[in-house]
Amino acid sequence: MAAEPQDIHDAEKSHKHADAINIIHDEALVLEAKHAADAEQKMTLLKAIRLYPKAIAWSVLLSSTLVMEGYDLALLGSLYASPVFNKKFGSYNEASGKWTLSATWQSALSNGARAGEIFGLIFAGWVSDRYGYKVATISSLIMMILFIFVLFFAPSIKILVVGEVLCGIPWGAFQSVTPAYASEVAPVVLRPYLTTFINMCWVIGQFFAAAVNKGSVNRADEWAYRIPFGVQWIWPVPILAGLIFAPESPWWHVRHGNREAAKASLMRLTSRHDPTFNADETVAMIEHTNELEKRMKEGLTYRDCFKGIDLRRTEIVVGIWLVQTLGGQNLMSYFAYFLTQAGMDASNSFSLSMGQYALGMVGTVGSWFLMSRVGRRTIHFSGLCCQLLILVIVGSLAFSGSNGSVWAIGAMLIVFTFVYDFTVGPVTYSLISELSSTRLKAKTIVLARAGYNASNIFVNVITNYQLSTTAWNWGAKSAFFWAGTCLSSAIWVFFRLPEPKGRTYAQLDLLFEHRVPARKFAQTKIDPFSQGLDDNTKRAPTEKGPDREI
Repeated sequence: MAAEPQDIHDAEKSHKHADAINIIHDEALVLEAKHAADAEQKMTLLKAIRLYPKAIAWSVLLSSTLVMEGYDLALLGSLYASPVFNKKFGSYNEASGKWTLSATWQSALSNGARAGEIFGLIFAGWVSDRYGYKVATISSLIMMILFIFVLFFAPSIKILVVGEVLCGIPWGAFQSVTPAYASEVAPVVLRPYLTTFINMCWVIGQFFAAAVNKGSVNRADEWAYRIPFGVQWIWPVPILAGLIFAPESPWWHVRHGNREAAKASLMRLTSRHDPTFNADETVAMIEHTNELEKRMKEGLTYRDCFKGIDLRRTEIVVGIWLVQTLGGQNLMSYFAYFLTQAGMDASNSFSLSMGQYALGMVGTVGSWFLMSRVGRRTIHFSGLCCQLLILVIVGSLAFSGSNGSVWAIGAMLIVFTFVYDFTVGPVTYSLISELSSTRLKAKTIVLARAGYNASNIFVNVITNYQLSTTAWNWGAKSAFFWAGTCLSSAIWVFFRLPEPKGRTYAQLDLLFEHRVPARKFAQTKIDPFSQGLDDNTKRAPTEKGPDREI
C-alpha cells in the first residue's frame, strides 16, 4: 500500500528534526561553534575592521541603494515648495494667490511610492529567500533604472503618480535586503555600525534632494523639477556594476545546506592574512545557530512569523518600525514645504533643509560612538522622550504667529532631526536586524517594513491635510497631534523592547525561547552551548533577581 501524503510529510519532518538534533549534539561542531562565538564576543572594533574590511565594503555598497529612497522621500516634500512644479502639476489657489498641489494629489504621490514599496517588499522576500540577497538587489536596481524614465518624462500628475508606484517596487526591495545582508556578513561588534549606516544613506539622500532642489528652484522652465528626477540615475548604475562581484551571505548558504559555499563566501568577506581567524569554526557557529532555530521551529513561511516565540519577535520588529512613523519624524520630510507655507522664501527653506540633513549626518555618526557605550533600548527610549519634548515646543510656538516664531520652529525641527538621527533613526536598523530570528529574518523584515509603509500611507495623508492651506491648515500646531503618538510609542518601547547589545544570534534565540521579559534581557546570563541545547531544557521562570541566569 502506498504511503499517505501526511505520513510522508511527518516522516520528512521527523528526519529533519533528527538531523538538527544530531548537529547540535555533535561535540566537535559545538566546540568549534563555541570557540567562534567566544572569539566574536571578545573581538574589539579595531580587530573586526582589520578582519572584515571586505564585508564592510560590500555592506556599505549594498546599503547605498537606500540613498535613492532617502532622496525621493525628501524630494517630494521639497518639490511641493517649488513654484514651477506646482504650476505644472497643481492648480491656482485664488485665496493664496499661488499655484499649489492639492492635499489629495500630494497624498497620492507620497502614498504611491509607499504602496509600490509593499509590492517590492513581497517581491524581495521571495527572491532573497530563493535566490539570495545579491540577485534580489541586482534585479531591483535594473527595475530602478527603467522606472526613473516614467518620473523624468511624466506629462501629467497622473503619470507622475504611476512613476512613484513603479519606483516604489525596487525601493521596497532595498528596504528588506539591506539590513538583512548587513547583519549577516559581519561579527557582533560590527553589526550596529553596518546596520545603522543604512540610516546614514537615507540622510545622505535627503541632503542631496535639498541641495539639488536649491540649485534648480530658481529655474523658470520644466528643468526645475526634471533635473531633480534625473539625478536619480546617478546611483543605480555604479552600484549595479559593483554588486555583480559581491559575495552572498554565508548565513544564506547555510540555510540552503551548502557548507562549502558558506565557507567560500566567508573567505571573500574577511582578510586572508589573519592567522587567528578560523573560517571552519565560524561556519560551525552559523550551522549551530541555524539548527538551534530549526529545533525551536520547523516552518519558514510567513505564517510561522506569528507562531510560538516568533510571534513576540515579529511584534517587536513591526512595532519598532511603526514607531518610526508615529514619533513625528514625518514633519522632517515636509520641512521646506512647511516653512514656505509659513511665509519663508523657497530658496531659504531649501538652505535650511540642507543644514537640517547635514546635522542629521552628524547625528548618525555620533550614534556610532553612543552605541558602543549605551544599550540600544536606552538610546531608543531616550530619543523618543526628547522628540516628545521638541514636538510640544514646536506646537506651542505655533500660537505666536510672528516671523521670529517661524524661524524658531525651523530651528526646533533641525534639532529634532539631529535627535532622531542620533537615536531612534539609526538604532532602529540595528534592532530589527538583531531581534528577528536568522531563519525568518527576511520574512520578518518584509512584514515589519510593509507595516511601516502601510502606516506611512496613513501618516502622509494626515500630514498633508494638516499642513495644506487648502485643507485643515493646522500648520505647526499639528506637532501636538504627533506628540500624542510619540508618547504612545515611548510607552510601548519601555515595556516591550528588549536589549540585544553584545548578544550572538544563538543567545538571543534562547532568551526569546525562555520568554525573558524585555527589561531583563541585558542582565540575563545564558550559554547556548550547554544546557540551552538540551531538548528537555526546563523553561526558566519569568521573574528572578537582577543577575538572572539560564
